[in-house]
Amino acid sequence: METQLPDDFRCPISLEIMSDPVILPSGHTFDRVSIQRWLDSGHRTCPITKLPLPEHPCLIPNHALRSLISNYTLVSPSKLQPCPQPQILISSLTSQSSHVGTKLNSLTHLVRLTKHDSGFRRKLTELGAAPGVLKCVDLDDPSLQEKALSLLLNLSLDDDNKVGLVAEGAINRVIKVLRFGSPDCRAIAATIITSLAVVEVNKATIGAYPDAIQALVWLLISGKGREKKEAATALYAICSFADNRRRAVDCGAVPILISLLDSGLERAIEVLGLLVKCKEGREEMMKVNGCVKVLVSVLRNGSSRGVQYGLFTLNCLCNCCERLCFEAINEGVVEICMGLMEEENEKIRRYTSSLVQTLRENHAFG
Repeated sequence: METQLPDDFRCPISLEIMSDPVILPSGHTFDRVSIQRWLDSGHRTCPITKLPLPEHPCLIPNHALRSLISNYTLVSPSKLQPCPQPQILISSLTSQSSHVGTKLNSLTHLVRLTKHDSGFRRKLTELGAAPGVLKCVDLDDPSLQEKALSLLLNLSLDDDNKVGLVAEGAINRVIKVLRFGSPDCRAIAATIITSLAVVEVNKATIGAYPDAIQALVWLLISGKGREKKEAATALYAICSFADNRRRAVDCGAVPILISLLDSGLERAIEVLGLLVKCKEGREEMMKVNGCVKVLVSVLRNGSSRGVQYGLFTLNCLCNCCERLCFEAINEGVVEICMGLMEEENEKIRRYTSSLVQTLRENHAFG
């Protein structure tokens, strides 16, 4: 049965099949949960070589091995141990007598089973899995919390589950993780917000939660690359609801997004393209020194989608302020627009034409 799987698929510490293989600086691969426990216990040597590790060793995902394990599982299901019944797995999440290792093992099984199987996701929800998963999100163990968040994200992929998860109290848990979780947990929490916000009614509900938008804006400031990108994506998802745009502006999102856009996070222009639709958003953008310069840079160097949002945002601002029209001219926007007129993308041509018309109407150029 499971003993027929290649030995390289097993974690050298737990001897179990790895679900999230990561590489230590020593070059050896371990399951993330196992090596994190080793490090959290104060060890600063490789379990295999016994060589010293840095104070904060980087755990690099071993995507190739993870893919091999996943593909092997799909093509060789008979070589895996049978998975316990869903009811048993769910019970272990809620039982006070279950050890952390038992809960982690149950969550690992459930994450794997729900990743691509929408039918199984619905079945878990019908069996009342949500309270048990949310209870694990509340726990202080980072590995357990990360796995519970991954399962919560999988469950949220089905539209039928999205409203129910919000009603079960998912948002409060996610907001707490956004502020106090590990970097990986914060990134997953932001992704959950994006997933739940697919359903229109959830956009308003999420925005109305105290600190929800504030926590995402805080993550834009304090997070690393993946966290910032996921936070910006979540803001984009919930700010299609008009009231949330004003909330985001009130939380100070505008100058942060412009700064991130200037630093290369193109996802920020998509959020600015929504915030510019409200009066408060436009007013805040006008106050930021160099805003026009950053937007023109997007037109010059951005992707097709970035250019679309950049044109739209700049046009909205220039419509409201003659000073910004002249700033845009000085930054070379006319020459850029002449080139964009030849774009194959119909939206880009249309937005370019609107911006040129706005500049003409404001007498910025003849």
